[in-house]
Amino acid sequence: MQALNHMQLLAVLAVPVLLAITVHEAAHGWVASKLGDHTALRLGRVTFNPLRHVDPVGTLLVPALAFFFTGFLFGWAKPVPVNWRNLYHPRRDMALVAVAGPGANLIMALAWGLIIQAGLLMFPVSHWIALPLIYTGAAGVLINVFLMVLNLVPLLPLDGGRVLNSLLPPRLANLFSRLEPFGLIILLVLLVTGVLGAVLLPIVIWTLGWLPGSGIVKELFFV
Repeated sequence: MQALNHMQLLAVLAVPVLLAITVHEAAHGWVASKLGDHTALRLGRVTFNPLRHVDPVGTLLVPALAFFFTGFLFGWAKPVPVNWRNLYHPRRDMALVAVAGPGANLIMALAWGLIIQAGLLMFPVSHWIALPLIYTGAAGVLINVFLMVLNLVPLLPLDGGRVLNSLLPPRLANLFSRLEPFGLIILLVLLVTGVLGAVLLPIVIWTLGWLPGSGIVKELFFV
């Protein structure tokens, strides 16, 4: 497969990125509504409309700058509001709500992998149909795995931090939660220094190895 230049890569990433962010955030709200908190549902955040979830800085500006200057796709969407007091079992349910986002990304990565396979089957018939499926599918697998792995970092306000906070004893959870105002600053420092990419990239590559179409993804983005 032919490698993509920056503009082509941004073009094939556009739809997968919007879907990855939208479904990720909607999954948080949907699971919260099933566990007793309807805050996100009332605010219209349990939706596939990306405009409801886009943060101009975190979803557009930061990912573009991070990609061009570091080659690492980094960003965030507007957090889905969850009132833990409304949940049936607050500590347990907050962990389930947090896991829903990365879980949705894993499901989407599998779906995009199947789209790659469909493109490969179509390749002998029509390159014009096959190539968009393969390239967009590969971008979809990549962005969803990146987003899943990034959000599972055990640091607030990321989903991994929410899960860890739910698992810690109450006293330690209270101490840990005090780090949340500094979480994004810490992440940006780790990104700029290259530590974040060095830690997460091997996990991303290992995860890709379990997904359909992983060979195409690695050939396009890692070779």
